[in-house]
Amino acid sequence: MLREPQQERSRTTRRRLIEAAMECFGERGWHGVTVALIAERAGVSRGAAQHHFPTREALVAAAVDLLGEAQLDELRTRAAGLPAGSPRIERVVEMVLNLYTGPMFRAALQLWAVASTDEQLRAVLVPLEARVGREAHRVTVELLGVDEAGAGVRELVQATLDLARGLGLANLLTDDTRRRRQIVREWAATLEARLGETRVS
Repeated sequence: MLREPQQERSRTTRRRLIEAAMECFGERGWHGVTVALIAERAGVSRGAAQHHFPTREALVAAAVDLLGEAQLDELRTRAAGLPAGSPRIERVVEMVLNLYTGPMFRAALQLWAVASTDEQLRAVLVPLEARVGREAHRVTVELLGVDEAGAGVRELVQATLDLARGLGLANLLTDDTRRRRQIVREWAATLEARLGETRVS
């Protein structure tokens, strides 16, 4: 009976450390963050932090996993009330494009920038990002309700995700909400015209 509360405490500590790590990376960048700083932000001892995550790279791996899962869970939850037909496509596009904004995406960008020249961090990030990207693609296909076997469908779905990341990057320096709304409408119309015949009934 005593093991369950201990396991729950352990899960809570891990999550606090992961969330603190992403906040710190977003604020200070990779080189400005240590495990000790993350532990302080999370309100746990350095020893406890290193017990769960011996290195920053281990924390990054867990954080990317958590971020990917949280993003996809949010998409699925919001998709429950989506309408059918053309309005659905625009809502899905809006959801996907808005997914790549906010402090967690900012932190991820910090890590990607460092990983471009840091072999150790890149070795951790590349396979994780590939897995998260494949899952995001699969969920987007599912939400759009299209058949990926159709000509050009895979590329259009991938373009939607690439567009979302690019707009997320543009949003770092200035609030890009107004322009993003306009792009949502135009891209949704493009998808409706191109994907209409591939929709799964």
